[in-house]
Amino acid sequence: MRKYIVIFLFSGFYIATYSQVIKGTVLDEATESPIWYASVYFNGTFVGTTSDEHGHFALDISKNASMPISISAIGYYSITLSEVSPDKPLTVYLAPKVYELSEVVITARPFSRERKANLKIFKDEFLGTTSNALKCEILNENDITFNVGAYDDTLKAFASKPLLIYNRALGYKITYYLDKFEYYKKSTSFLYKGSIIFKEDLAAYETQQMSLERRRRFTYLGSRTHFFRALWANDIRSGGFAIRSSQNVILSYDDIVIEEDNQKKFLTYKENLVIYHYTKLGSSYVVFLKDLVYFDSNGYFDPSGISWEGEMARQRIADWLPYEYSIRENSPEKRPVFLVTSGDPDRPGIIKLSKGSKPAIF
Repeated sequence: MRKYIVIFLFSGFYIATYSQVIKGTVLDEATESPIWYASVYFNGTFVGTTSDEHGHFALDISKNASMPISISAIGYYSITLSEVSPDKPLTVYLAPKVYELSEVVITARPFSRERKANLKIFKDEFLGTTSNALKCEILNENDITFNVGAYDDTLKAFASKPLLIYNRALGYKITYYLDKFEYYKKSTSFLYKGSIIFKEDLAAYETQQMSLERRRRFTYLGSRTHFFRALWANDIRSGGFAIRSSQNVILSYDDIVIEEDNQKKFLTYKENLVIYHYTKLGSSYVVFLKDLVYFDSNGYFDPSGISWEGEMARQRIADWLPYEYSIRENSPEKRPVFLVTSGDPDRPGIIKLSKGSKPAIF
């Protein structure tokens, strides 16, 4: 079984503030000069702002107060702030990116063919290979460079600018700040690190609303976000999930969740977890990297605390919905109709159940 460690942005747990607006300044770590047009945002959302010519910014955190704040800029590594003080302005230092020089590798294939092969690996692992990924395009592929060591099997990718991605399947325009990408050829495993901000494609939504909503709904059901929202609400079964230990013991909310002050919740267990969902053909596996993994009501979770395997590990950038997404009230999933996945959201199988019936988990 392939194993993936996906870190969207190394982050802490909680922003300890009750202020609605935070203010600060973004500076170059080496020169202490202000960074103009740095992005300050909540990773995986629509919410963000940019710094002015003096590096100053102000961000309303009222709807995302429990999430870490990401700061990114062209030519710099992204950082997150998990704790901020409402009493004084922030001073944020970004470190300039340092790119490795490509080693000379003797090959019979022309460089253009080598780059094409590397780009395919990158897109398959970064965007994914689902039906959504087939309709996902990186608009500035030329800003991606690759480094393949002569004596190792690691493919590294670097981006001089934020990756601009158009997800036609879900109707989103995405800006992704890539800080790290490594693919290990022998084990066919990989890791990547970065952060993402969404923008709605309003023109596409106006003309393709039904199709986009169908695809978004299909993508959401059984996703990591869906799982953590259902877990937060202590509504795992109604969400279509079943959770078992690696010893095949059925687990409940109380077995795997620790609550703190009725505001913060943590996923925890003594061994790995197995997750099933009625819309997905395969199972998913949670491998703990930390004893306690923070998660929130909107589906956010600390990505540095979990390694995913199985079905949920297939969900990549092309399958990521913004945390603001929710199933619309007139959605078929609000009625007693359940999907049996065919791998294509435009042609799912449908099973109609009588009112009050529950989907079969196994």
